[in-house]
Amino acid sequence: MTTDYVAYHQHLEQRLAQLGRELPGPMTGFARLHKKAVEAGALDAKTKELMALAIGIAVHCDGCIAYHTHDAVAAGASRAELLETIGVALMMGGGPASIYAAHAMDAIDQFLPASS
Repeated sequence: MTTDYVAYHQHLEQRLAQLGRELPGPMTGFARLHKKAVEAGALDAKTKELMALAIGIAVHCDGCIAYHTHDAVAAGASRAELLETIGVALMMGGGPASIYAAHAMDAIDQFLPASS
């Protein structure tokens, strides 16, 4: 069974927006943290999204894979950059991360056109 990461990302966007309406304090704080953490500084946004993707794989988070694959592609990440990111996640996460690396491959194929 393959997760539809595009639909999953859209679903998470809707649910997180609902959480933001119903639990504004913590969600507003988290949204501000996320925005500041990934904005360009010494590292560009693409690099930061690739880092977040590697961590998401290493900690076994499908939602993180959906979000950060989407955002890395939106920030201009190439397939080669995404694959090297998976390699770092495998190094850091070992065997369990290899399963989530397979999930990330599904997400990459869904968010990034084959020609990239």
